[in-house]
Amino acid sequence: MRPAAPTPTGLASAAAERAARHSYGKLVAFLAAHGRDLAGAEDALADAFAAALADWPRRGAPANPEGWLVTAARRKLVDAARRRRNAEASTEALILVAEELDAAEPESIPDRRLALMFACAHPAIDAGVRAPLMLQTILGLVAATIASAFLVSPAAMGQRLSRAKAKIRLAGVPFRIPERDELPERLDAVLEAIYAAFSHGWSEAFADDPRGRDLTEEAIWLARVVVALAPEEAEAKGLLALMLHAQARRPARRDALGRYTPLSEQDTTLWDAAAIEEAEGLIRQAIAAKAPARFQLEAAVQSAHAARRLTGRTDWEAIVGLYDALLALTGSPVVEINQAVAVAEARGPREGLALLDEAGRRLAVETFEPYWVARADLCAKVGAVEEAKRAYSIAIGLETDPAARDFLLGRLSELG
Repeated sequence: MRPAAPTPTGLASAAAERAARHSYGKLVAFLAAHGRDLAGAEDALADAFAAALADWPRRGAPANPEGWLVTAARRKLVDAARRRRNAEASTEALILVAEELDAAEPESIPDRRLALMFACAHPAIDAGVRAPLMLQTILGLVAATIASAFLVSPAAMGQRLSRAKAKIRLAGVPFRIPERDELPERLDAVLEAIYAAFSHGWSEAFADDPRGRDLTEEAIWLARVVVALAPEEAEAKGLLALMLHAQARRPARRDALGRYTPLSEQDTTLWDAAAIEEAEGLIRQAIAAKAPARFQLEAAVQSAHAARRLTGRTDWEAIVGLYDALLALTGSPVVEINQAVAVAEARGPREGLALLDEAGRRLAVETFEPYWVARADLCAKVGAVEEAKRAYSIAIGLETDPAARDFLLGRLSELG
């Protein structure tokens, strides 16, 4: 029996969904580049998607869905501008910003998304919300996902983003391409946002939604552009090296049957040797600058793991030393948990578990799945079976990847 042909509504929905998956961030960036109202750009694009779902089933999906959506969103922005009391002043300001962007040298920042990310790092915007703002408005992540990346509640992150957008609108923060001498002071927030996007894509790489895979590739591309823009910035090279090392292991993260494979059990012959070599070269260049910072140290940790393909073993004491430096530099709860795991590998599970429990008493780890996985593994190794079962159960409840969840269920069942 032949499958039923897709309905016009289904085809229209599919076309709109593809545009949302692959072009949302680019479209918002384009619309916001010719205005100063990020929230307005998002609202206009949302209205355009709604109009598409109403119009395309009747008339058919357009040959250029992105162009249709941009045109519809621009009309919404124009309508909104006309309704504002200060329409003349607003229009004049929008024209000035548009002219400034269009007059800028094309090679200044070749990716418009990246230009808008640097704009979101404007000194007038609170430092703590710059990277989240980029993730939502330029790369299209929702507030709940961003909150998870920064270990805060979705409600708190939503409030921060709303306040930031209101401040941008009221204060008239200009969305313009920064001059090259302005890039270094804005670089940290941009790198943080790129890495958060990569991390989200990494965790969703095997989900049904291809957006995860796309995000990792987009993040690596953006990092390459940053390195080309600022070749003297060692931390940009450190970030690119970190992501390349992680991406190199993607083919080994699942076995032939699609089952999750932890790093310690991965077949190193499946790792992408070319990506690892490129990452190692970037690390050497970054080290030569003698300005060690977060992403360079994290890349060095991944380099130590990658050495197993050559030596057959992992130098856990070296990794502990790198995490010590990272923790002193960042105070990050994620680093603290990773450090406890490394100590357990280097010096025994009891010492690692003591550090992990100490971190758990001080940090908000209730919904941080890696903490519960680490605690479950270490409790099992020291014979605290009931505690291990409880920790595995919590981790399973928090895990969103079906293959990783099945892996944890297997570990739990092994405890009897």
